[in-house]
Amino acid sequence: MGQGTNKFPIESFQQEQTPFYYYDMDILHKTLQEINRLTQEYPTIVHYAIKANGNEHILKEIALSGLGADLVSGGEIKAALEAGFDPKKMAFSGVGKTDWEIRLGIEHEIGCFNIESVPELEIINQLATEMGKTSNVAIRVNPDIDAHTHRFITTATADNKFGIGIEVLDQVVEHALHLPNIHLRGLHFHLGSQITLMKPYEMLCETANGLIDHFEKKGIEFEIMNMGGGLGIDYANPDEHCIPDFKLFFDTFKQHLKLRPYQQLHFELGRSIVAQCGSLITRVTFVKENRNKQFVILDAGMTDLIRPALYEAHHRIQNITSAEMNQATYDVVGPVCESSDTFAHDCILPLTKRGDIIAIRSAGAYGESMASTYNMRHLPHSVFNKG
Repeated sequence: MGQGTNKFPIESFQQEQTPFYYYDMDILHKTLQEINRLTQEYPTIVHYAIKANGNEHILKEIALSGLGADLVSGGEIKAALEAGFDPKKMAFSGVGKTDWEIRLGIEHEIGCFNIESVPELEIINQLATEMGKTSNVAIRVNPDIDAHTHRFITTATADNKFGIGIEVLDQVVEHALHLPNIHLRGLHFHLGSQITLMKPYEMLCETANGLIDHFEKKGIEFEIMNMGGGLGIDYANPDEHCIPDFKLFFDTFKQHLKLRPYQQLHFELGRSIVAQCGSLITRVTFVKENRNKQFVILDAGMTDLIRPALYEAHHRIQNITSAEMNQATYDVVGPVCESSDTFAHDCILPLTKRGDIIAIRSAGAYGESMASTYNMRHLPHSVFNKG
């Protein structure tokens, strides 16, 4: 869904110390409105995956929209509570939850722990017993489905560390049902990230349907079917596809998942909610030429946006201050002392000079949240439009 070209407030950018993250809150609002519009007539809870972007202003806006929170650490639980998310709409995932994190979730009676192993299930029961509470859990199932995305962000094949294999699911379900301080609410799945084709989700629905049928025959009903997230975005054309095709995503599950009247459908979306509202704004420090290449060297580096270095990810790069009509081909790189500190190879830009302002688009997800102080660099600050 296109929403027109992102208009950057260039004059105000000139006054800001770069690099920084710029967030267009109008895009975020429209994205949240679209999600709520499409899910209002269906028994659905969308949990925002806080790992995508934990900026407190972003979190408060998303909490105000009524979405739940998908959490993977105790720090994220605290951030979600401070931002105003409803604990009953919180789901806590992750293979390595520590005791203090589990206790924090139990204390605040979060909606669900998505458990990933039998030892974790037993520890949650033990800690809940000690605290005089009953904990809600869903069992994360590893369906062994390849989502055909980057190997570092694939999570649901038999070689991944996540979830419990279907071959032992019966035993784990029975075990959970007999633990005195555990309330087994449902099943949880998550295929991976940056998924742009619906076929893997259709396959997931087939797997889930089989499991629902199988357990119903045994008299076991799951009130929650959490299908995870992973919906991808258009990194190449952020203005033309500013809001992802949520309708196609949600309709895929409505058409292929045989949800029972007693069941509620849950999702965990992160990137698709916040990626397009954020851009990394940076200045050109130098333009350098050697025998084979021209380099645009920025004051932002892999410490500010690690995705290209870590995943070989593509982000659209725009020179938003150059008035040059002529173009040239550059490698766009950062100042960090690593050869992988490269944002793009053979990037076509208007003729670029020292001091030009560059926007690296679609950086609202896994940009600021993964920033580091490597090389003792400062963390980037954030700037917001009024929305």
